[in-house]
Amino acid sequence: MAERDPAWKVLQKPSQPHDSACLHVSGEARYADDLGEPADMLHLAFGQSSEARARILSMDLDAVRAAPGVVAVFTAADIPGANDVSPVAGDDRLLADGEVICHGQSVFLVAATSQRAARVAARLGRIEYEVLPAAITIADAQAAQALIEPAQRMARGDAAAAMEDAPHRLAGRFEMGGQDHFYLEGQVAVATPGEDGQVHVLSSTQHPSEVQHLIAHMLHLSSADVTVEVRRMGGAFGGKETQAALFAGAAALVAHRTGRPAKFRCDRDDDMVMTGKRHEFEVAYEVGFDEAGHLLALSLHLASRCGATVDLSPAINDRAMFHSDNCYFLPHVEVVSERLKTNTVSATAFRGFGGPQGMLAIERVIEDVAARLGVDPLEVRVANLYGPGRDTTPYEMVVADNVAPQIIARLRETSRYDERLRAVEAFNAANPILKKGIALTPVKFGISFTTTHLNQAGALVHVYADGSIQVNHGGTEMGQGLYVKVAQIVADVFAVPLSAVRITATRTDKVPNTSATAASSGADLNGMAAYNAAAAIRERLTEFLARTYGCGEDGVHFTPGGVLVGAETLTFRQIARKAHIGRISLSSTGYYATPGIDYDRSVFKGRPFYYFAYGASVSEVVIDTLTGEHKVLAVDILHDVGRSLNPVVDVGQIEGGFIQGQGWLTTEELVYDAKGRLLTHSPATYKIPTASDRPKHFTVTLWDGENVEPTINRSKAVGEPPFMLANSVFCALNRAVAATVQGSRAIPPLDAPATPERILKAIAGHRAGHRAEP
Repeated sequence: MAERDPAWKVLQKPSQPHDSACLHVSGEARYADDLGEPADMLHLAFGQSSEARARILSMDLDAVRAAPGVVAVFTAADIPGANDVSPVAGDDRLLADGEVICHGQSVFLVAATSQRAARVAARLGRIEYEVLPAAITIADAQAAQALIEPAQRMARGDAAAAMEDAPHRLAGRFEMGGQDHFYLEGQVAVATPGEDGQVHVLSSTQHPSEVQHLIAHMLHLSSADVTVEVRRMGGAFGGKETQAALFAGAAALVAHRTGRPAKFRCDRDDDMVMTGKRHEFEVAYEVGFDEAGHLLALSLHLASRCGATVDLSPAINDRAMFHSDNCYFLPHVEVVSERLKTNTVSATAFRGFGGPQGMLAIERVIEDVAARLGVDPLEVRVANLYGPGRDTTPYEMVVADNVAPQIIARLRETSRYDERLRAVEAFNAANPILKKGIALTPVKFGISFTTTHLNQAGALVHVYADGSIQVNHGGTEMGQGLYVKVAQIVADVFAVPLSAVRITATRTDKVPNTSATAASSGADLNGMAAYNAAAAIRERLTEFLARTYGCGEDGVHFTPGGVLVGAETLTFRQIARKAHIGRISLSSTGYYATPGIDYDRSVFKGRPFYYFAYGASVSEVVIDTLTGEHKVLAVDILHDVGRSLNPVVDVGQIEGGFIQGQGWLTTEELVYDAKGRLLTHSPATYKIPTASDRPKHFTVTLWDGENVEPTINRSKAVGEPPFMLANSVFCALNRAVAATVQGSRAIPPLDAPATPERILKAIAGHRAGHRAEP
């Protein structure tokens, strides 16, 4: 295994910059929309549904076809194969066929000589509908009993009996909103027809193999006839795992039917209306506890708005259930997850994949218990941590690598949490208008795809006769630094400089049948696959050199100073040339499948994760009780990435993940009207966090440990876990609102995102609730 290497030469050097860093800042990095366009390029736009749910009675597209620049118009009848761009269930249509199920759904497709011409023409279609009753909200879906699948239940012990016996009980509920991915590069795809019906698609997607397979089925082709390529994405965050297939499929259909290259570059407003979001959740709970704050019984109900199609909602809601314990041992627990079907754009993958919703739910329970006991929530958190004799999750996975207690203790000390808590209390006592809050919250996030077969990856490594190396794998680069990490791993195998390794675009004709770059597993899976490929070549070279120079294989050493063969030292270039002349293969595939995954979804028992990544954060905030505005003043983070493959890249991921999580919980608000139309569909109405939202004091420290599992270099995943560190911001805001009423033992009715309006509403509700207390 990789960790057996005696020295990781490249990995032990100072962090390498992102492989495209210079290209990014100079504007030379080429994305799909930057490539030169041939003269016959067609540009695409969808005609969209104006109703949330309706039967299509008729379509008059004559004005669309007659519009300036229009070359062709397509409906569902023009699709030669499967009208399907869904990941699993087959219910996502490329073009609506007889019925629309959400506002903004693609109904017909326009191909024109320019993007503007296509968009203008797409708005000229006349569609007659028979409007049907629509479920827009979670309450609507519950009333209609509209589900994407039956409610799921995960339980341990007897929560009802333990609740009856608990010294203290309370119940509560709160809501958390969805979130738009707001990647900087919108959805885009370029399809180029080839000979004999083949098609090449350049797509901004996290899942090129899925896009390949869907296009093949749609066009009645084999997968071998479709090549999907991804060099880089300008952000994705889960929004290009399943959602990219719609736009890539449209481009492929037009290229296939017209014989001309086709580009679909989606406008930002259309992108926000048509693509999936993070799942909105409503949470209800009842908890039993003792005087020390130990959670003795918990009944948790999670209801999520899944949207109009299945997409990845079953797995996302499962992960919310898996993370509803966070770092806490729950002896008697029942978690019920209700997956509701609504006539809104289908919710989809988003960084954390349901984990943030489940984790925020248990943190709210902790906050409620602390308020009732009149203690700082950190004391309740520490009292309930996993530990010896209390180390098994509700789904019966043993928490074997639990470093959460140590991380919390160290961060509590280094951030001066207790001292700052006293200062916050003093500030609140002296200030009637401004109120501060501070919170320390932990993270325990499971790493692996919960769909077991996705935990596999492949790679292809070539060593050329001049000693240069080319590496390709199934992972995609969306700015997270995966490519440079894998290149470092390959360089280390051969003990060559990173500059000797050329990173190439992800292509389905080089590494087939790949999983999505998701679940924080990109480096774990693809890094190990690339290591295995490179190690196979190194083994061949070692055998060849030992045979050629008459020494034992233990006499061949790959070092930064050259390859030592007995008493001689050769350059890597020299041995590559010699091996080629000696007819030694210098190319190899590599494969890796995560071991130890064993999970039975039918009973919610087993080991769905290979390991856990941990972290903790302290956030200090201040609110204005007159306006509801807030500011995050200071954040301190201690996060576990094992033995980091690239510390600078990992710290950047932690910073970005935290700020994105802060946006979800504070400013990013999705608003739909009664007809299911998204009202916040542009930067003018939807507020992502910006540089001004970054706390003035912001420290990130990496935990000095390593993975107990034999991952590549004993590293840990870093993509998703930092997102949930931002829970401390929401909890701190909750404490600040609570400070508006002295002596209350009730938790404020604060929902997420904590916009100024919601903060003011929570203050008013908290004060009214206090007046009503006996």
